[in-house]
Amino acid sequence: MERRDFLKMGIVAGAAVAASAMPALAEASYTEFTIKDCMELTPKQMAENSGAVMESWKYIQKQAASIRNPKLRKAVQEIIENPAPRLLNAVAGRKKEVYKELKKKGWLEGVSYDAFLPENGSAKNANQPFYAAPGSGYTSHHCYPGGLATHTALNVEMSLALYDNYKNIYGFDLDRDVVVAAQILHDLHKPWVFQWQKDGSSRNENKLAGTGEHHVLGLAESITRGLPAEVCVAQACAHNHPGFSKDEESPVRWLKAAAVIADVEPVEYGLLAADGKTLPLQRSMEAFVTHLGDHDWILTVPAAKWLIPVMEDIAVQDYGMTKAETKSAKFHAFRNIVFSQATIMALYHLMQKDGREALRKQVHTIVKA
Repeated sequence: MERRDFLKMGIVAGAAVAASAMPALAEASYTEFTIKDCMELTPKQMAENSGAVMESWKYIQKQAASIRNPKLRKAVQEIIENPAPRLLNAVAGRKKEVYKELKKKGWLEGVSYDAFLPENGSAKNANQPFYAAPGSGYTSHHCYPGGLATHTALNVEMSLALYDNYKNIYGFDLDRDVVVAAQILHDLHKPWVFQWQKDGSSRNENKLAGTGEHHVLGLAESITRGLPAEVCVAQACAHNHPGFSKDEESPVRWLKAAAVIADVEPVEYGLLAADGKTLPLQRSMEAFVTHLGDHDWILTVPAAKWLIPVMEDIAVQDYGMTKAETKSAKFHAFRNIVFSQATIMALYHLMQKDGREALRKQVHTIVKA
């Protein structure tokens, strides 16, 4: 089924996805919603009613299934199907000790003991499906139901393009399993960290070891589940690379913090070199590919920041909302539907190419004014 046909039919089930790549983007027609519809749909339902999100989710599942190592494949599939924080089992009975150790090292600045881990965590069941979570905080990139799926799918596609290019230009193969697994898992705890709130916004993220807590918690999860060290190291490098000493300090710090949470010795696990000061030598090229593949934020973060105020203006001018309501559940439901249906990136591209009036008309095709 062509993506154009898939979207025009207004259904999400049964779409065929190419084995090696995402389907090409095409112009789409959307199911029309009312403001009342927006208010009644859950974030999970919004994601499930988005062609872009569901195609991305199917692509992620297909790439996870392409991992050749059966043990690694099973672990990755289990995580994305149920990204529950099993690390809570490793922390059980040790939370105060873990908090004190991280605090002592200066890795929990401004974070209280009660706020140390996201609330409502269950080691058995995820707070929400992987495909329903936002891709980042509520004013940042892919901040809509299903944003994690579209963000991850693009990153995997970018990483596999780099994998192919290294082979085509330089004549050697990287470890494809590591590339795919690390990139799929690089944001695995965003469903826990960015829980949807009653007003339709998402939970605010704390800092941990100098980065968003989802990153270190995701590393701790991979370690807790016994993933290979090379996958964990590549996953750590999503947020920074080991090419220069100053940069390498970051993934080393994140792995050390994750090891504290997971209750493992990082050198013994294979996360760090024997001196504990660098990543394992020689430094993995797959780690660099994971880092390079996680770079759509350079455009997607500002695109979200530029687009959200325009959406607020449209809500006031065309949908009768007050300025105060643009900070309320009503507006959040409205923007969550629009963004999950069309994606922030496609809407920003339309505004950049054809102007605000074209954006406004596109919004009207999604939510009835």
